[in-house]
Amino acid sequence: MNFLRACWLPSSDRYVQPGSDAVGRQDGLLWYKDNGQHLNGEFSMAVVQANSLLEDQSQVESGPLSTLESGPYGTFVGIYDGHGGPETSRYINDHLFQNLKRFTSEQQSMSVDVIRKAYQATEEGFLSVVTKQWPMKPQIAAVGSCCLVGVICGGTLYIANVGDSRAVLGRVMKATGEVRAIQLSSEHNVAIESVRQEMHSLHPDDSHIVVLKHNVWRVKGLIQVSRSIGDIYLKKAEFNREPLYTKFRLREPFKRPILSSEPSISVHELQTHDQFVIFASDGLWEHLSNQEAVDIVQNHPRSGSARRLVKTALQEAAKKREMRYSDLKKIERGVRRHFHDDITVIVVFLDSNLVSRASSARGPSLSVRGRGINIPAKTLAPSMETS
Repeated sequence: MNFLRACWLPSSDRYVQPGSDAVGRQDGLLWYKDNGQHLNGEFSMAVVQANSLLEDQSQVESGPLSTLESGPYGTFVGIYDGHGGPETSRYINDHLFQNLKRFTSEQQSMSVDVIRKAYQATEEGFLSVVTKQWPMKPQIAAVGSCCLVGVICGGTLYIANVGDSRAVLGRVMKATGEVRAIQLSSEHNVAIESVRQEMHSLHPDDSHIVVLKHNVWRVKGLIQVSRSIGDIYLKKAEFNREPLYTKFRLREPFKRPILSSEPSISVHELQTHDQFVIFASDGLWEHLSNQEAVDIVQNHPRSGSARRLVKTALQEAAKKREMRYSDLKKIERGVRRHFHDDITVIVVFLDSNLVSRASSARGPSLSVRGRGINIPAKTLAPSMETS
């Protein structure tokens, strides 16, 4: 167990050995970990890279949820779908869970308030990075990330989200025995009419707060998500000016933030018929419905569930372009972005016997991060696309 623990120590730069599933395996642009153990059951994890630099970041942390010896134990899942570059999603991957542990220690328990404060501290931390780097690298103000988090602690599942990643529960229906998909996360994408209405109600004096551009709804004609971490150029007017690229600069200065970093948080008491939760960036949901994804997980062995979902999404992406999956796999990162997005999937299986134990239940600590191919860190992506 000590050996396994050493394998799972967090390290953002460790090379992934193709033959070792302790830190995952690499198959071209696909990274995967078919099976692992967390405190409440098993999990499966997969990432396929499409961008020149991987903009999706992800992590599974299982064990202590605070810095105190007496604090609660549980499982933390994070999926961070970056846009405009990898800086924000990498920052979240390095800081959000640590912020959560700090606030859990202060309050000596897990709660909605702890999660909200962890998001706020992460947003403020990235703002300080932007402020520091702005003179040398002003484009960092236009880098942001969606942020989907799941925390399992003491039989309770907390789901927090900003942006359009999604968490979907697979639940056995007692009457029929079928496994039904239940979406647990709220999304913040202005393609959704209720989100557009929310933006109009928050900005009643701005008739152009949401614009239909090239048949896609975008906030100020720039970005599809209404909430994110980062994207400081749409939150603080002092960063929406030269030398930021012209395409990101608004004609008129704004008096209050256009985007929000406030997460939507829901709380679920887990039941014995709750089988698993699929956490995924929108790259998956672009090609699969909630129920299709749940059916794929339910109807196959647990091991490799995440990789199977990613592969199915890629097959759908290839079909839409009237090409073979084998040909899609040959396309290089960067060019691949024209065919599909970075896709990250984490499937967390729920063992009801383990879930029902108290949050003080001890077990081996685990820390795994999703990976792309080895590339230099701290590099702005060449294309400043917004999600």
